[in-house]
Amino acid sequence: MKQIPDRIYATPQEQVADFVFNEAVVRVFPDMIKRSVPGYPTIVENIGVIASQFARPHSALYDLGCSLGAVSQALRRHVQAEDCRVVAVDNSSAMVERCREYLHAQDSMFQELLPVEVLEADICQLEFQPASVVALNFTLQFIPREQRLQLLGRIRQALLPGGALILSEKLRFADAEEQELLTDLHIAFKRANGYSELEIAQKRSAIEHVMKPDSLEEHRERLLAAGFSKVIPWFQCLNFASLIALP
Repeated sequence: MKQIPDRIYATPQEQVADFVFNEAVVRVFPDMIKRSVPGYPTIVENIGVIASQFARPHSALYDLGCSLGAVSQALRRHVQAEDCRVVAVDNSSAMVERCREYLHAQDSMFQELLPVEVLEADICQLEFQPASVVALNFTLQFIPREQRLQLLGRIRQALLPGGALILSEKLRFADAEEQELLTDLHIAFKRANGYSELEIAQKRSAIEHVMKPDSLEEHRERLLAAGFSKVIPWFQCLNFASLIALP
């Protein structure tokens, strides 16, 4: 499917509204995420690879905050465990509708893929089935901070022995110099990917009240408090990282 270039913030906006995953964002999302998140394609593909090591037969594999289903597609490509099924969940109706289309297109290109169910739901209200893999790929940062521990605790309760949570997030840093350097480098990354200063500034204004990143230490402490036994960072590119949390 042809990628439409992200021009959402290319013209001056008198008042920049808070960022929402609406139809306008859905249309350009593949281009937006690739040009905004360093290492995104590597993270997505390797979530599939990592999941294949933890997936257990007869279990659910969750893609929470699935957006257009990139992680779900990777899970279906890589996981071979018997009788697994992918459950993709997002609270944006526009995302869910397009995600179903993308996964249907994947069905027509590949044989013997894992079955997938796409749900429009709030992941904080979801009743989890026994799961061997749960992916939260740049999703937790959009959940209100006061709800994050409870969500992770419920995920931990649903995880089967030998399973794993894969958590990818934008990071913030306690050290001011480190924070400033990695923020500047991230802006340079976006500039190198064709975003103008206006686009970068307006996107920052739109997202700063909606997305609240944590530090690596905060993630580790919260995951341990939720009942996970070990937290292993496996990827970082600038201020974006991905972790494996073991039950």
